[in-house]
Amino acid sequence: MNKYEIMLIVKTTTAEEEVKEVVSSLKSIITKMKGKIIDEKEMGRKELAYPIKKEVSGFYFVFNCEANPEAIAEFDRKAGLNENIIRHLIIRLDEE
Repeated sequence: MNKYEIMLIVKTTTAEEEVKEVVSSLKSIITKMKGKIIDEKEMGRKELAYPIKKEVSGFYFVFNCEANPEAIAEFDRKAGLNENIIRHLIIRLDEE
């Protein structure tokens, strides 16, 4: 399994319960496919450097996880389809 860092920006117009639901559903994709979340940070609401999809701020979340490439591909697909996610980024961490 590879190590990844995942960053999500969720719309600020989304209700708080729905934000938690969106994030937990995306995390469950990784855990259901035998991956594990190592570290999780909720960075709160931040202003964006430039508007993305007509949004000027968003709720930031960062996860470090271990997962197989299939789980990450599914995560990427679902995050791209979710209308509450403004932007997501997946970085594979180098092995030391």
